[in-house]
Parts: sequence; C-alpha cells; structure tokens
Amino acid sequence: MCSGNQATCVGHHGGFAKAVISDERFAFPLPENLSSETAGPLLCGGITVYSPLRLYDVEARQNVGVVGIGGLGHLALQFARAFGCHVTAFSTSGNKAAEAKRFGAHEFVVSTDPRALKAQAGKLDFILVTVFAPIDWPTYLAMLRPHGKLCFVGAVAQPLTLSVFDLLFGLKSVCGSVIGGRTMMSEMLEFAARHNIKAMTEVMPMDHCNEAIAKVRNNTARYRMVLKN
Repeated sequence: MCSGNQATCVGHHGGFAKAVISDERFAFPLPENLSSETAGPLLCGGITVYSPLRLYDVEARQNVGVVGIGGLGHLALQFARAFGCHVTAFSTSGNKAAEAKRFGAHEFVVSTDPRALKAQAGKLDFILVTVFAPIDWPTYLAMLRPHGKLCFVGAVAQPLTLSVFDLLFGLKSVCGSVIGGRTMMSEMLEFAARHNIKAMTEVMPMDHCNEAIAKVRNNTARYRMVLKN
C-alpha cells in the first residue's frame, strides 16, 4: 500500500505497528458482537468465501460442498449453513469430522476414500474449493447436479483437466472468486454478526510473532493466528 508517493510497508513497521492511518473508504466499523480478534480474519478469509455464495446466487434449497477444512473452509461451512444450505465437508483429515460438524456441516466425507466420494455423485449444487493442492477434479465435477458449479477460491497452481463433454451434457460450469468490494465487505460483517459467525483463532502477543508464523508454516494453526498488542 502507498500513501502519496511513499510505500507504507518499506522501511516502516507495517502490520507490526501499534497504529496505522487508513483511508476511511477501506476501514469498516465492526458490529458490536464481533471482537477484533475474531473479526480480523473475516476481512480476508471471511469475505473470500462469502462473496462466491452471493455472486453465484447460492440459495437455501441447495446442497453445498466445501473442499478443505482450514482457514477458509471452516468459515465457508459457517456461512453456507447460515445461508440455509445442506452442507457437506470434504477433508483428507478424518479427525476433523466432529469439528467440521460444529462449524455447520451436515455431512463429512473423507476425501481419500474413493467409495465415499463416489457416493456423493449427483448430489451437490455448488462446490467451493478452498484447497491449494490439485485433486481429482473430474470426481468432484461428477458430484454436481445439472447446472451445478465448481467454484475455486483456493489458488490451485496446476492447470485443471476436465472433460468438456461433462460440462456440456451436465450443464455444469467451473468458476472462481476473489475477495469482495466495500459494499460486500460491510454486508458480510453484518451477516456474520447476525449469525454469530466467527473465525476460530489462536491469539498471541506481538512479541511471539515468530512462533505464530512457524505454526502457519507447519500447518498446525487452527485456523487463524492473530497477534495482539
């Protein structure tokens, strides 16, 4: 970010500063029942998974799948459940089943079990992919009902390989989404406050920042690390 001709993140404290000056257009008042430590991650992870649900007109009558139960996925489960959808969580970690259901999943599928994946064929209207690693995309495409959407918010590095015929004859589509504008951000915060949606965070003092960064790098954070002065 820049202020005039001066970069705020070069030679300055940046995110480790005790105070910052921000353009009021990009500062959002928090609803009273959202604490800073749980609301902070909503301004990134929360809006990332909320926007596609709104952008692609996900409705309460629909069945939604969330692939990956991590920093994005645990928020996606909460938002999709609050939308009134039937929610299915997919994870390689079977030990996340109880946690996923606490976040709002009606069903939990271990994504390394081929039979469990095959049993989901033709059941879902919308699948939100929050993972970054490539997986068996044709199998997930087969889970969609006609007019279903396979939506990416995780930046999968490798190209997708899908059958065009599966898209044509199934009337299915592949789409993506990134964060959201100011209006969507304000809407998301109000929605989260109304439905008690919060990021699961581990709060550490600022002088423990290296420890927090190590947990993120080691994939042991559940699910967002927050530094607090």
